[in-house]
Amino acid sequence: MSDKTEQHFDVIVIGAGMTGGWAAKEFCEQGFKTLLLERGRDVKHIVDYPTTNMKPWEFKHGGNLTNAQKKENPVVSKCYAFREDTTHFFVEDAAHPYEQKKPFDWIRGYQVGGRSIMWARQTQRWSDYDFEGPARDGFAVDWPIRYKDLDKWYSYVEKFVGISGNKDGLDTVPDGEFLKAWELNCVEKHFQQHLKKNYKDRHLIYGRCAHLTETNELFQKQGRSLCVSREICERGCPFGGYFNANSTLIPWAANTGNLTLRPHSVVHSIIFDDKKNKATGVRIIDANTKKTTEYFANIIFVNAGTLNTNLILLNSISERFPNGIGNDNGLLGKYVGFHNYRGKISASIDDFNHIKPEGKRPTFAYIPRFRNVYRQETDFLRGYAISFGAGRGKSFESTGFGEELHDSLMKPPKLGAWSIWAGMMGETIPKENNYVARDETKKDEWGIPQLKIDIDYDENDEKMLKDYEEQMVGMLTKAGFKDINYNDTKQAPGLDIHEMGGVRMGRDPKSSLLNEWNQLHQCKNVFVTDGACMTSMSTQNPSLTFMALTARAADYAIKAAKKGEL
Repeated sequence: MSDKTEQHFDVIVIGAGMTGGWAAKEFCEQGFKTLLLERGRDVKHIVDYPTTNMKPWEFKHGGNLTNAQKKENPVVSKCYAFREDTTHFFVEDAAHPYEQKKPFDWIRGYQVGGRSIMWARQTQRWSDYDFEGPARDGFAVDWPIRYKDLDKWYSYVEKFVGISGNKDGLDTVPDGEFLKAWELNCVEKHFQQHLKKNYKDRHLIYGRCAHLTETNELFQKQGRSLCVSREICERGCPFGGYFNANSTLIPWAANTGNLTLRPHSVVHSIIFDDKKNKATGVRIIDANTKKTTEYFANIIFVNAGTLNTNLILLNSISERFPNGIGNDNGLLGKYVGFHNYRGKISASIDDFNHIKPEGKRPTFAYIPRFRNVYRQETDFLRGYAISFGAGRGKSFESTGFGEELHDSLMKPPKLGAWSIWAGMMGETIPKENNYVARDETKKDEWGIPQLKIDIDYDENDEKMLKDYEEQMVGMLTKAGFKDINYNDTKQAPGLDIHEMGGVRMGRDPKSSLLNEWNQLHQCKNVFVTDGACMTSMSTQNPSLTFMALTARAADYAIKAAKKGEL
């Protein structure tokens, strides 16, 4: 076919979520005609946030799911953000089935913007302890990059996104480009001071988050205004107060005139030309008509979300790659990891009942990893970070009828004692037997093999959970907390929504799929920069690192293309 047809572009980006949006922005800014494919519907900023300004009493079921919805959606209904006001942004269980060899809760958002609309917005940088971990501790394979390779790209992303945070001076979570932070409350500060006084290696900090607390010319050009702490971010923010791809990246790319956005495009596979020895395009199936169409480009970025990215590559079969594109070593889909969120703790404290909480805040406190950082000190590998928050419960009087009830409800609420909650975010060890694969018999409604998921916890995770309980109970007890309650939720992997790996980066083509620039070792014009590329899992929230990797890889691809190397 002639390369002048409407099916030819300079670049094809698969997936219009957080990382796909970054790739599209970078290429469009540099003059590359870019096709951005999204399997779901279009969601335009503000226009397609139907519940964003609804009041609690306007919801038929008070914001809650019905029993029928829970029964029909045993997986996605477990997600904290899947509520009456947000169901339209999530994939219901029956819409895209998959096979669970072991229980796995796959939480998905198929629309322009992807899960960047509903994410928890935590943005901690990784450190060299994370990138050096596999080489030092002997698990996974060595990362082909280090913190210094991403430092400037973290800054590049943070300046565009807008990150609220403090300069904490910790080597475990390097400082970044921050806007002013909200304040910790009195109980959080109490625990912060307790850790500072009694532990050299344990710190409580403000959880850095992707919210605008200050404005500047760049944010104004994006059309965004300040976060007002509504705490209903998962509905989509009409102010653009938090970062999502819909309010920033995709409009930015579109304004260049170089973007073609095609929603309702389910990617079947990447087309590989055996004679040219390169990928030449992407085969898609229209989500509604089921019609197959092929698009062509010299550069392909795969950003469909970790597990769907694995499936697309596995399904990209050719004479050269009978087991999936780039899969000469047979490792595609293997060494998938996630974050262990099972450990939860609550407690109360009496010392601050004279202090009333004021205002709202869209983030919480955070305790960076302190286990096995500088040396191996436990019988398990790696460690865990801790989310930490404090508050006071409220109760309202609702006695009587008519005017008496009205008067009761108008009385100030009664405040309960201060209480805290803490949640573990443990790093899991990527293993060969934690994998995803194509199901050889079952297909979805678009004729694509269903994804088969075989992922589970291991002994390392169980030891880490026990240590988390022991350490947190000890720290809280010493700090004067009482009624300490530990709970192992026993939740399945996946509900953390931090699945990573399967197309891991590495130095050696025998043990990895991608090189240091996120290129497939065996097919240099295909890049993977979403969670699938991750070699290890760290204990920090991964989205900021995904974005930095994408910006870095796009910069490399742009320069290589201009030299005629791609």
